[in-house]
Amino acid sequence: MRHLACDWVDAFTDRPFGGNACAVVHDAAALPLEDRLALVRETSLSECAFLVGSERADFGARYYLTDREIPMAGHPTIATVASLIHRGLVDMSTGAARFTLEVGAGVLPIEVVRRDGADIITMTQAAPVFGPTFDPAEIAAIYGLAAGDVIGRPQIVSTGTPFCITLLRGQDALRRAVLDIDALHAFRAVSGEGRADLMEPFLVTREGATPAGDTFSRLLMAPPSPAEDPFTGSATGCMAAYLWHHGLIEGPEFTAEQGHHMGRPGQARVAVLGPRDAITGIRVGGQGRVLMSGDLLL
Repeated sequence: MRHLACDWVDAFTDRPFGGNACAVVHDAAALPLEDRLALVRETSLSECAFLVGSERADFGARYYLTDREIPMAGHPTIATVASLIHRGLVDMSTGAARFTLEVGAGVLPIEVVRRDGADIITMTQAAPVFGPTFDPAEIAAIYGLAAGDVIGRPQIVSTGTPFCITLLRGQDALRRAVLDIDALHAFRAVSGEGRADLMEPFLVTREGATPAGDTFSRLLMAPPSPAEDPFTGSATGCMAAYLWHHGLIEGPEFTAEQGHHMGRPGQARVAVLGPRDAITGIRVGGQGRVLMSGDLLL
């Protein structure tokens, strides 16, 4: 029987049972793929993280959905770093740390700053790649919405994992959105434009769920994943690039919120790096709260 250190971390939150939870498994390089996927299904989480070492960075991790690896994911990154700090693998004796983390999409610069006893973990996501745009009516139909509920043209954006960023007119439309699985499959089945491997569209509004927020978003997910993701850090980076690039936000820094409809409020501080037409990266930061710590027995 193998004993693997494992932490359950709530990411993008400062409280237990907030944000998005992720199980982080240490020393998992030898763990077979089928066991990694089985753990995600066992936890009923959207994703789990597995530390595997790296020859290119200070640490290496891989992230998995219930049925496949995902090259870049935000909340598992926050959770992984929180777990490393919890287990004393990151030196926080000076109140700050900088290091690198290799994920499936490449190497992420990580910065941690301790403020009033809380660790603020910030990743710098890669420069965005902007893909094709879509007819608003086509994306709206996936959620039972009207084309008029969508502002501008939805567009594929990737900082490691591609999402179709879809800006809605307000929180009323965001609340009314219901994922039509058949419509999503039909959208993905159209050849070309990178649709087949695309994550579910990321629905965005330019108003917070609370007075502290500037944006509020939802990611409704198709089976076998959970029905909704409480906080999606990679999509948040893509959203920030989309809003800044298209002149839909006044400044490059803002507070993103997600998960409040689910009773799992999450928050990230976001900063887009570079001018609107030449973005060099996106900083996405938040806290991680270790909820459980122990051993995975396999």
